[in-house]
Amino acid sequence: MTQQTMKTNNADFSGESQRELAAGVLKQAAQDLRRFHGATSTVERELYLDAYHWLTVDGRSWPFSFLNICQLLNLVPENVRQELSSDLSLGAFTCRVRRCQRAASRLRASFRQLFVTERNTSASMPADYAEARNLVFHNAAPLGGSCLHENVN
Repeated sequence: MTQQTMKTNNADFSGESQRELAAGVLKQAAQDLRRFHGATSTVERELYLDAYHWLTVDGRSWPFSFLNICQLLNLVPENVRQELSSDLSLGAFTCRVRRCQRAASRLRASFRQLFVTERNTSASMPADYAEARNLVFHNAAPLGGSCLHENVN
């Protein structure tokens, strides 16, 4: 490898690349903790112990230590530790259910924020424009044939 290639490769390791790698390391540790929690084979048990050790050590000497990754990803280390530790006591199905519940909760919050922003935008419109918009968007007949006669404000 030439000196120029090495410089180019170093330059390509941008902040975004570091964040992607950090997120991958965190995700892999979480998977190893869940997958190998009750492992009986030596290799699987070592994978679990490596991930657990990485999660619990407070050192910053390694660039991708747990604390450095949390800082890079703007995460609170104790919250991440608590979440990963609580997932260990759950089975795989329950863990996935909890993850889906969290995702649904975030989605509801996003929709709520979207509709609050939409409602605030509608409130700042001139009255005749807002009324026309309500007639068009809220009282239009769907293609299926039935009408929704509710005017949402």
